[in-house]
Amino acid sequence: MKNKEQFKRILIFLASFIIVLIFGKAFSKVWYTQYNSDMFDPFWFYGNILMVMIYVFIYVVSANAVSGFKIAYMKPLSLFGSQALGIIATNVITFVQISLIGRGRLTVAPMISLTGFELAVALIWSFVFTKLFSLIYPARKMIIVYGNANARDLVTKMSSRQDKYIICTSISCDEDIDKIKEEILRHEAVIISDVPSLLRNTLLKFTFDHSIRTYINPKLSDIIVRGAEEFHLFDTPLLLSRNDGLTFEQKFVKRFMDIFLSSVALLITSPVMLITAAAIKLCDRGPVFYMQKRLTINGKIFKVYKFRSMIADAEKHGAQLAGKDDKRITPVGKFIRKTRIDELPQLINIIKGDMSFVGPRPERPELAAKYEENMPEFRYRLKVKAGLTGYAQVMGKYNTTPYDKLKLDLMYIQRQSLLLDIKIMLMTVKTCFMPDAAEGVTGEAVETRRENHPQKTQEDLDKILKK
Repeated sequence: MKNKEQFKRILIFLASFIIVLIFGKAFSKVWYTQYNSDMFDPFWFYGNILMVMIYVFIYVVSANAVSGFKIAYMKPLSLFGSQALGIIATNVITFVQISLIGRGRLTVAPMISLTGFELAVALIWSFVFTKLFSLIYPARKMIIVYGNANARDLVTKMSSRQDKYIICTSISCDEDIDKIKEEILRHEAVIISDVPSLLRNTLLKFTFDHSIRTYINPKLSDIIVRGAEEFHLFDTPLLLSRNDGLTFEQKFVKRFMDIFLSSVALLITSPVMLITAAAIKLCDRGPVFYMQKRLTINGKIFKVYKFRSMIADAEKHGAQLAGKDDKRITPVGKFIRKTRIDELPQLINIIKGDMSFVGPRPERPELAAKYEENMPEFRYRLKVKAGLTGYAQVMGKYNTTPYDKLKLDLMYIQRQSLLLDIKIMLMTVKTCFMPDAAEGVTGEAVETRRENHPQKTQEDLDKILKK
């Protein structure tokens, strides 16, 4: 495994090169035979080469921005979804470019045909190379060293990807250190989840010394450190965490992007919003919209606008999160929640300045207070404006635990940039077409506890690993 691992990046590059070559060739044929020949002033040799190079560049950037080349890491359908998003974005941009060159005379039909061909190729490519990589790089046999009950959720999630991870056994951090090291050496990789800092440091040095692949479930302090920059004023290495967010210039550009993009989005989605409003009204004659108090930057309370997806008196017994098969959700509500159409009225909140396009999900004050009882750090999410979409929304699900959502949000806050915002926006489009991203929370996910029951946790892990 270790000998083959050094060639993985080369193989990924070759696989990526194949699809780029196919798409470049396909576009060049469409350009030569369709668009260039129909122009008043056709391009010559170097101009044609330049058009193909520009197309390939746009495709590589677009697909890479939405993880379209992560063959060894994503499931085939998810990989195809990323490729599809990259292809559509590339062809839309390219047709706009061609229309400007051709002064609006050129038909869109060849580009539609090209898109269909590329989608078919991307589908085959995604399945073939995912299968090929799974044969060359079979799932690693792993052990998890755990410190508390949080390991159960992690093991369940990783066990769902048996094409990549086979967690063979688990061991508590309370065991003798020599026994833990002995067990680690019997496996190809180790997961370290919520163990005391001193033990974790010892294990990290041990796995580094023995070249054992190590997966770490980060603590909040780890995420804060990840956002730090190297500081070399002295001969002693330092890490600097500025903790002051975006610069004034970045805030100005971000606000401009928020206003511009939300205005354009309102214009484009207005037909969808009108149809949605009519469907909600016809469904049960109740109100189309509902307003709800939410939290944004520095704990400021504002009223968020959403399309109503539940029955009119859904919270007559108090605030509660939606469950996976929640009976309060209307038939129309199920659809608009899966496609995220229910979130569209929040574009008005963005224009008003209550929210940003990208940021942590705006939480309800009463639920935030409940989370902070067990997680005082949950208030860290309020260091930036709440967002219509965000890192936790595209990387997590509705049923992701509050503690994991906090980690994802903190990762965004520590690394936020305009480039990251653009990437998250593109990933949001993909997320809208992935139904599992809109699952409701389970009963255990509503409250996050940090209890430490070694015996019970070991029993639970054993049950999971036997499945």
